Amino acid sequence: MEIEKLEFFLVLWWRNTCWDKKLSFSRDRLVENFLWTVGVTYLPKFSVGRKTLTKVGAIITTIDDVYDVYGTLDELQQFTDVTIRWDINSIEELPDYMKICFLGFYNAINEIAYDTLTNTGLLILPYLKKAWADLCKSYLVEAKWYQSGHTPTLEEYLDNAYTSISGPVILMHCKFLTSVTSTQEILRCIETTDHIVRYSSLILRLADDLGTSSDEMARGDNPKSIQCYMHESGATEDEARSYMKSLIIKIWKKLNEEVAGDGGSQILQEFGDCATNLARMAQLMYGEGDGHSRPDISKSHILSLLFNPIQGLH
Repeated sequence: MEIEKLEFFLVLWWRNTCWDKKLSFSRDRLVENFLWTVGVTYLPKFSVGRKTLTKVGAIITTIDDVYDVYGTLDELQQFTDVTIRWDINSIEELPDYMKICFLGFYNAINEIAYDTLTNTGLLILPYLKKAWADLCKSYLVEAKWYQSGHTPTLEEYLDNAYTSISGPVILMHCKFLTSVTSTQEILRCIETTDHIVRYSSLILRLADDLGTSSDEMARGDNPKSIQCYMHESGATEDEARSYMKSLIIKIWKKLNEEVAGDGGSQILQEFGDCATNLARMAQLMYGEGDGHSRPDISKSHILSLLFNPIQGLH
């Protein structure tokens, strides 16, 4: 039943954006984004949240491709500035393809904020605007590195890349999909979960780099964690990959400690589950390569989890 609702609501929304036609350079990964949401928050009571997170994932994928694949540096600076201002009147400054992208993005996030306001009375738009602005600023940093040929240190790379992998944006939306009922609860959740967000996002980033960096470097992209470590330490690629895997294990221990020590309220427990599940999904999606961008890798997971019936059940 939920897949049918996905097809009706999300496919309709996706078609109405016209991004699949007007932004043909971008990846169309609606089903893969839904798979992410099932892994992040699978409980029946979060069905509306899964719809929201699927939209968020589709928007991230599209904007990521604008920065990585298509936009010039001047255009990316303009898009970043418009996102920071969150002013629809400033859309005139953008080239036509960015107008289409920003308008769809702007409308979707405002709609998510409006639905939350009408359903719960909570004004979440300021928090969402900041998270999305931070994401675009991190994308712009990487675009500038690429244009200048700069290879950052591993620390410099990760300080920016844990944001550019989109974990903080996804988890900011997750905070408002919990059982939160007041602004005070929102503020407490934001103030006390910085380490959880960072550790979850770092695992997402490193898993992504391990699964995708070879393909991305081959087609022309920023150095990822593996290349940064190789450049900084003189390690071979195999040694760098082993180091990143050991780093993931260390970060998992820190994440588990933070989540275990952040108990108490139902909201923080629900958010901790989302954060750890996001990290788990990263290792599933990128464990055999780029499962987000290559359907041949993720197809079997999608079919077995979402479409094929479980044998013996009627």
